[in-house]
Amino acid sequence: MAQRAVPALKPIAWLASTKKDLLALPEQVIDTFGYALHLAQAGQKHDEAKPLQGFGSAGVLEIVEDWRGNTYRAVYTVRFAHAVFVLHVFQKKSTRGIATPKPDLDLIRERLKLAERIAKELPR
Repeated sequence: MAQRAVPALKPIAWLASTKKDLLALPEQVIDTFGYALHLAQAGQKHDEAKPLQGFGSAGVLEIVEDWRGNTYRAVYTVRFAHAVFVLHVFQKKSTRGIATPKPDLDLIRERLKLAERIAKELPR
């Protein structure tokens, strides 16, 4: 019986405090976000991952997890060939609807630019 090749996983690039922020969340939320990131590393998409509005394409994804009355979000990009960049991990505290608050969107845009600069420097 022939064995199937296991696809190589892309590395994860944690920008700024994203890894620390993820590890500060409840364990169930960490598990969900960790699984979504693992799938992204393998070139797949978590069922709950959706393109983040205002970022042009499906290259910037958001996963939302509700747990015990709180909402948590992780935003990452699969736009670059050599790594999955984690752009932002946070607890949504806005009481106005489901929209991502402007300060968080600004931070995501800033970190996406940083990810672009880093991706250009990675070996091809």
